[in-house]
Amino acid sequence: MYRTGHYGAALLVYAPVGGTLLAAGFDAAALVGGAVVVGLSGLPDVDQRIPFVEHRGPTHTAGFLVLVGLAVGATGVALGRAGAPGTAAALGAFGFLVGGLAVGSHLLADALTPMGVTPFRPFSDAHYTISLTRADNAMANYLLLGAGVLVTVATALVAGS
Repeated sequence: MYRTGHYGAALLVYAPVGGTLLAAGFDAAALVGGAVVVGLSGLPDVDQRIPFVEHRGPTHTAGFLVLVGLAVGATGVALGRAGAPGTAAALGAFGFLVGGLAVGSHLLADALTPMGVTPFRPFSDAHYTISLTRADNAMANYLLLGAGVLVTVATALVAGS
């Protein structure tokens, strides 16, 4: 998928988390988490700008998901150190979650395409695709974005009431 499709997939995947946070009164965390998930949703495609790295190779794996989750989680721990006891651990766990969701949403969106993904390399060559649409299908990308926005708005309205 292209950037717009990845934004939509990120919104769809994050909506239940954001809605739960909104319902619990953690509005700022819901907003920041959503921004991080959407902002990092294109990160796996950095492979297209790195020489000798295969597209949908190492950056499209569960290992990369964990790596990004750990990096965002470490950022959360660092930010939370100045807070109340337990804040660093909570922000670290939240960071790991949103970092993982960003990459996970990307992999799910790419699995919609015929090229698919091989997320468990190098441990498994199992390939996943549902061949629903080509990555360059503009309508599919915008439909995915629209679905993400619609579900996010609906979730926010329900959680806020």
